[in-house]
Amino acid sequence: MEQGDFDGITELWLDDGATEISCVHPGWPVLTGRGEVLRSYALIMANTDYIQFFLTDVEISLSGDVAVVTCTENILSGGPAEDGAALGPLVGQLVVATNVFRRTSEGWRIWSHHGSPVIPEDGAGEDGETAD
Repeated sequence: MEQGDFDGITELWLDDGATEISCVHPGWPVLTGRGEVLRSYALIMANTDYIQFFLTDVEISLSGDVAVVTCTENILSGGPAEDGAALGPLVGQLVVATNVFRRTSEGWRIWSHHGSPVIPEDGAGEDGETAD
């Protein structure tokens, strides 16, 4: 994703002809099927000039030929430049992700990805008042 390699992204996803894949990007509905999932990545990559991931809190659970990987994706990204600038404004966000992988004869492939945005804590309660 960081190199903008759509073919590389395509190879990461499970493609056994029988198992439906799914993906939830932060704020998006559930995408089901290879066509929808890969189109979403093509759309994101076409509208993102720069993206970098720093993964933290990585946890792996393995059961036979299935692995579940959870992590926090610390993402720095920038969209298209405006007014002749070299790069659009950079934006940082935190996403918690769950990725389900399945082992195939070609190696591990993503079966499902779910990313949810992390809402920053500002110290305010539900009524907007800060704790003493």
